[in-house]
Amino acid sequence: MTGNSIILAVDRNQRNLELLAQFLNKEGYQMIAAYNLEDVAQAISQPARIGMALVDISGFDRRIWECCEQLRNHQIPFLILSPKQSAAIQHESLCHGARNMLVKPLIVRDLLGIVHSLLGEPA
Repeated sequence: MTGNSIILAVDRNQRNLELLAQFLNKEGYQMIAAYNLEDVAQAISQPARIGMALVDISGFDRRIWECCEQLRNHQIPFLILSPKQSAAIQHESLCHGARNMLVKPLIVRDLLGIVHSLLGEPA
C-alpha cells in the first residue's frame, strides 16, 4: 500500500459503508464515506488525495452516472459495485469511465485485487 491514497466509497446503505470501512482499514487504507451525490461532490472538491472510488449504484437514480462523470473529470479511477449482473449496467459503467464492475455479493479477494490495481500497487 502506498499510504497516501484515500478511497472514496459511495453507498446509500450505511451498514455496507461501515463493513467496507472495517475491511479497508484492516488492509491499511483510509476511506471517505459518501452516502449521497452531494457528499461525493464535496469529497472530490477537497484537497485530500483520493486515489480511487468504489461506487455502489444500488438505490441511486440515473444521476449516479453524473457522479461517475465527475470522478472521471477529476481523473479518479473508480469501480462500480452492482446488485446484479447486467450487460446494460456494465455498458453504462464503462461509458461513464468505470475501470471495472463487480457484482454483489463481493468476493473480498477480487475486490482487493482491483483496489491494488487501481491504486497502481502490486497485488
